[in-house]
Amino acid sequence: MSGKDVLLEMHDSVGRVSDLSRRASEMADSILHGMTLEAKAAQLMLPALFSSDDIYTLKAVGEYGRKGVGGVVLLKGTSGSASVIADSLTRSSLISPFVSIDAEWGLGMRLSDEPSYPFNSEIGDEASEKDMFDYGATVGRQCRELGINMVLGPVVDVASKGSFMGRRSYGSDPVRVSDLAVAYSRGLESMGVMSVAKHFPGHGSAKGDSHKGKPVIERSLHQMDSVDLYPFRKYIEAGLSAVMVGHLAVPAIDPDMQPAAVSRTVISDLLIKELGFKGLILTDALTMGGAEGAGADKALAAGADIILAPVNTDEEIGRIVSAVNRGEISIDRLNVSVRKILFYKSLMALRNISDKR
Repeated sequence: MSGKDVLLEMHDSVGRVSDLSRRASEMADSILHGMTLEAKAAQLMLPALFSSDDIYTLKAVGEYGRKGVGGVVLLKGTSGSASVIADSLTRSSLISPFVSIDAEWGLGMRLSDEPSYPFNSEIGDEASEKDMFDYGATVGRQCRELGINMVLGPVVDVASKGSFMGRRSYGSDPVRVSDLAVAYSRGLESMGVMSVAKHFPGHGSAKGDSHKGKPVIERSLHQMDSVDLYPFRKYIEAGLSAVMVGHLAVPAIDPDMQPAAVSRTVISDLLIKELGFKGLILTDALTMGGAEGAGADKALAAGADIILAPVNTDEEIGRIVSAVNRGEISIDRLNVSVRKILFYKSLMALRNISDKR
């Protein structure tokens, strides 16, 4: 199946492709055709920036736009600064950027003057799927007002006792976690903001913190299938947009104990082939301790599409360019990821135009 065929299947499992999806696919193909190798590699990058509108940050934003990076992930700061960054990056970029943010319990998680909501673990049993849809739509609306078009959430990790995920998880019942997360994601995406389910293949049983090191998931494949993978499967079945892969060692899946974010067995074999996911695949931040030894070239070769928070953006772009030039990664493999990125950006642009009519 060609990359174009994959795109055409993304938003319609029975083959009836919407007009917007078809037009977005055509736009993606047209843009891709005119891109250099360096420009393609740059589209995979989402460097991290504090949400500040000081001169140094805005200079970096302008440079990212001129280099054609795929977007940014916003760190702590204020909503006014986040809006300035989103606007500045959009103005300086030839291709519309992703402006992403962690907002697991609202934009207040990162932006000091925006609303915060209860931690996921505090959402009560009385919360319905409609409540979660409305919650997602509210956060999506707040994001749109600031120019943010991607939320790095929901967390779909099913927490066990003593899990590091604790307050970030919707709980220990995989069905309940799935119901809440999918409804929230649908609400978010109803506002034209992409959701990103995380942290594949499931961080819930780990007691360690992947910000500091690489936690090991000790569960058997059978346990993971019935618990950890269940919410991801439901998210995928719902046709939602993106999945983030964590910096986790999962010996039941990958005996080599590679970080999942650079493991071909975890991404290409399990997430793409077995679970049938056709949307965008993000790595967790490469600045995290658990990402030691993980590079953009390894992540791309494993099946990832977007490199989140590279330590050095230029170096990671160079890694991909060099790997393609050496024949270690095929240009077709790179094109599949870039085409997916361009498809989702084009689709969001078309939906925005449609919404304004």
